[in-house]
Amino acid sequence: MGKHLETPSEKMLALILKSLDENKAEDVVQIDLRGKSSIADQMVVCSGRSSRQVTALAEKLAEEIKHDLDVISKIEGKETGDWVLIDAGDVIVHIFRPEVREFYQLEKMWMASPSATA
Repeated sequence: MGKHLETPSEKMLALILKSLDENKAEDVVQIDLRGKSSIADQMVVCSGRSSRQVTALAEKLAEEIKHDLDVISKIEGKETGDWVLIDAGDVIVHIFRPEVREFYQLEKMWMASPSATA
């Protein structure tokens, strides 16, 4: 059997999921955006238990992406720690405090229908 070569977006996604898991992110949801949006191939939504953990998850993730894949991520929202967005190119990561995630229901919006438009 030939070994499957990972695409850059698959490598990015694998690194992100591993980092979030190792750093105890909660309720990690992966959403395939291919064919739904041109903003990215994948979206990952997860929660941190507190503003402090949300910020720590974002900082650690951005650091690992830069170190392992030599990609500089754009980070927004780190100051408040309610909702941090990390734009890593092919993969967009949203890290929420649980109440904020519940309020915005972002993944429901993207998973609502196969023909969801951006």
